[in-house]
Amino acid sequence: MTTDERLLVGISEACRLLSLGRTSVYQLMDAGDLQNIKVGKRRLIKMDSINEFIERLSTEAA
Repeated sequence: MTTDERLLVGISEACRLLSLGRTSVYQLMDAGDLQNIKVGKRRLIKMDSINEFIERLSTEAA
């Protein structure tokens, strides 16, 4: 299964996809810019949320 097919990704994968550090990703989650869920002790980010965040950035830059 590729990243595009997954519904959820971990923090490390989100950092890689967004080219951001862990602190920045956690700040985006706290601000509500990245939707996430907690499974046990693990926090996972919705791929849809990552794609929407990138889309918003692209729209604001235009």
